[in-house]
Amino acid sequence: MTVTCGIDWASDHHDVALVDHEGTLLARARITDDAAGLQQLLDLLTTHGDREDAPIPVAIETSRGLLVACLRATKRPIYAINPMAASRYRDRHAVARKKSDHLDAMVLANILRTDKAAHRPLPDDSELAQAIAVLARAQQDAVWDRTQAGNKLRSHLREYFPGFLAAFQPRREGLCSKAARVVLAAAPTPEQAAKLTRTQLCSLLKKAGRQRGVEAEAERLRQALRVPQMRQLPQVEQAMGRQTIALLRQLDAACTSADDLTAAAVESFEAHPDAEIITSFPGLGSLTGARVLAEIGDDRSRFTDAKGLKAFAGAAPVTRASGRSLAVMARRVKNQRLASVGYVWAFAALTASPGARAHYDRRRADGDRHTAAQRNLFNRMLGCLHHCLTKRTHYDEATAFPVPQAPQLSVAA
Repeated sequence: MTVTCGIDWASDHHDVALVDHEGTLLARARITDDAAGLQQLLDLLTTHGDREDAPIPVAIETSRGLLVACLRATKRPIYAINPMAASRYRDRHAVARKKSDHLDAMVLANILRTDKAAHRPLPDDSELAQAIAVLARAQQDAVWDRTQAGNKLRSHLREYFPGFLAAFQPRREGLCSKAARVVLAAAPTPEQAAKLTRTQLCSLLKKAGRQRGVEAEAERLRQALRVPQMRQLPQVEQAMGRQTIALLRQLDAACTSADDLTAAAVESFEAHPDAEIITSFPGLGSLTGARVLAEIGDDRSRFTDAKGLKAFAGAAPVTRASGRSLAVMARRVKNQRLASVGYVWAFAALTASPGARAHYDRRRADGDRHTAAQRNLFNRMLGCLHHCLTKRTHYDEATAFPVPQAPQLSVAA
């Protein structure tokens, strides 16, 4: 008898339902979100035929959390069902649109009973790959937090201290640079900044880690910070300076977190066996490679062919045909993190790979817009990546982008 399990999870408890191959409810329970609740769940599964060689599959609406991690450790198939898909299945069991935690658990169990082939189990990634996923995603979140904190500080400075923005605008990192943050912490108002001497600025730049051109940069900043500008009232300016210090602390914390997580993600990624293959691709370094590996994992059975990987990344288009109408559109349901790093990957490959550049130019000449041409290039590179990871071989430019040979004309005697 085939038994399937559905778990409707919550923050402090979970509802469990087990059904047989005919949809008959075999057992139901509400377990707590702790070790005792996990043991209760495992005992319940064992009672209904769970064995090491034939574990009962579990459907749940999340792929994260301690419960999922512990269930994955038992080597049983875990199916993370999209909540939107689960809500569509609920209409099969409740026409009146009623809802309860027990009903949701039964719906999830019946999804595996009837449409198990239409859903994918969580990949069996290695422990190192899962750790890389945690670090790479946290690093990307930290970069987004750093950007948000920098934008807040920039918007605030524009209201009372535009001269500081003009002084550090030419720099690549802008307000996120160490020099800008150190100088702003020492002089958060136009009055204080205008009083900074060349010696003080040199000391601040050295504190920020600058080693070359300190004198010239200090003189440039001294002149830039003394340029006349519109000012707020004195007390208002002082109050806004205090707010700047508070926003600056947030930016400092975001920058530190991003730097620390970058180093940790790169270190873990470079210890993975797939690192050399991934970084052999043009446009992929250790950090971007870590982001790619974090999303595709190292379970090679996850994607049976390159088409599945391309669809997962959103690089493959979607065709909608009905009657005489036919539309080919960009895929919107995708892994957003992989699609984000794919844009960076394709952009960097334009200068690192002659074949990628020729492919992009060819798509542009055929009428594609910039984004569509880059997405098509990303699609091509994903196919190469899937092949290289499957065959355990490094990237080869001549194989990925072969140069077409001109046809040879035979001369009649």
